[in-house]
Amino acid sequence: MRRYPKSLLSLAFLLGASAFGQTPAPAPAPAPAPSAPVFSAGPIDFSGLVDGYYSLNFNHPASKNNVQRNFDVKANQFSLNFAKLTMEHGADPVGFKFELAGGRAMDVFHATDPAGVEVYKHILQAYVSLKPAKWKGVQIDFGKFVTSAGAEVTETHLNWNYSRSLLYANGPYYHMGARLVAPMGKYWTGGVQLVNGWNNVEDNNSAKTVGLTSTFTSSKFTWANNYYVGNEKTDTVGGINVKAPGVRHFYDTVVGINQSGKASMLFNFDYGVDKNPTAGDSKFYGISILGRAIANDTFSFSPRYDWYKDKDGFITGTARTIQEFTMTGDMKLRQGFLMRLEYRRDWADVNYFDRGNGLGNAKNQSTILLGFIAFFGPKP
Repeated sequence: MRRYPKSLLSLAFLLGASAFGQTPAPAPAPAPAPSAPVFSAGPIDFSGLVDGYYSLNFNHPASKNNVQRNFDVKANQFSLNFAKLTMEHGADPVGFKFELAGGRAMDVFHATDPAGVEVYKHILQAYVSLKPAKWKGVQIDFGKFVTSAGAEVTETHLNWNYSRSLLYANGPYYHMGARLVAPMGKYWTGGVQLVNGWNNVEDNNSAKTVGLTSTFTSSKFTWANNYYVGNEKTDTVGGINVKAPGVRHFYDTVVGINQSGKASMLFNFDYGVDKNPTAGDSKFYGISILGRAIANDTFSFSPRYDWYKDKDGFITGTARTIQEFTMTGDMKLRQGFLMRLEYRRDWADVNYFDRGNGLGNAKNQSTILLGFIAFFGPKP
């Protein structure tokens, strides 16, 4: 599961044992991929990006941290969020995807991996694919891959806002294991996964989690569902093999409306419960509503509202309800180059955010961010 130490702000769950990842036919894409130059060398396609920002936090925290953020975590300074280089070859019938990455986002991404932050943090994804023609569209992947849950993705330019929602911050990021996806008629795609866990390349127990996914896609409406279930608890505590009972259930659904038009909306709902037979269940759930209005080929505007309840303190360490509102202005400076200006307000029902020299001594924080993203290559 994820807890969020103040030093890293919004990080992954505490060591999880298993969950599953993004299907090759993912949840509704948060935004049409902006056009960018494409580069190939023989059968291999290359893509990449560099993503940086300046964030002004009006609480002026001495910690220089924006609490509960992914991935705009540093306050009142210039910061490199993310840099990535992708090499891939589509399955015909064998393919692969390999992504090298760096920046503050990768520290956040891998903060609670049992292998340690440094071991795998520069590998965003690495998997092989198998898709024989006689399988009629069925594809199997094996390796490390980003999650299918949520309305947002890792790459900033493929989202509508610069910062990530509370639901993104409190859900899984990546998984290690195997996944299968299969077409089920004209509009539906189904999938199943078997992986080690939530944000762990190396497992912290011997259990595995099974995931079931489905995606409905049409020109004006999309609907994706993900259900994850498995024991996420650590087998060994203090050198003793305890094999703690109790599984984690996590359901995620995303509805997209008119995503190809001038005005679009996304609705994301998450519900999770971690079973503890001897201590009571821990529940966490929330909603995210996103909108996007395209003014012309250069400008677009994207509001977002989140409500998230950590009922038992399982995610953030203390029972609390957090909300946020974001307004993002997007300007395409030229092909493959975006600038985003964003205002965001976070607030909670208890003190949680840093202000001045204090840690967790404020109920709210407001930030203004200016971000720049340069990218090239085909859509992920």
